[in-house]
Amino acid sequence: QVQLVESGGGLVQAGGSLSVSCAASGRTFSINAMGWFRQAPGKEREFVAAISWSGGTPYYANSVKGRFTVSRDKAKNMVYLQMNSLKFEDTAVYYCVADFARIGSSPGDYDYWGQGTQVTVSS
Repeated sequence: QVQLVESGGGLVQAGGSLSVSCAASGRTFSINAMGWFRQAPGKEREFVAAISWSGGTPYYANSVKGRFTVSRDKAKNMVYLQMNSLKFEDTAVYYCVADFARIGSSPGDYDYWGQGTQVTVSS
């Protein structure tokens, strides 16, 4: 089992920047990948970014590529999402995810989820 706790988030104006963090605990030695999904009101949960735990290779949704950066600190069991040039449509609850075996862009690719943190971008 892995427990994930997000922090950060909040309210920011369009064009601004914000960072969210995720702390992993438990069987962190088994993690293969971590990442971020988001869900806006009335919409399905969507992939934002992921990173391979060992090599640090990042993957991004097209909608955030060039604006968001995912990174990890293996020593601290942390994953981060730096969000720049934020848009109103980035408003959502952001969820940290982890999996022991897979890395992908579907919610089903991840067995472990955090509780989520709200990011609100004002236009």
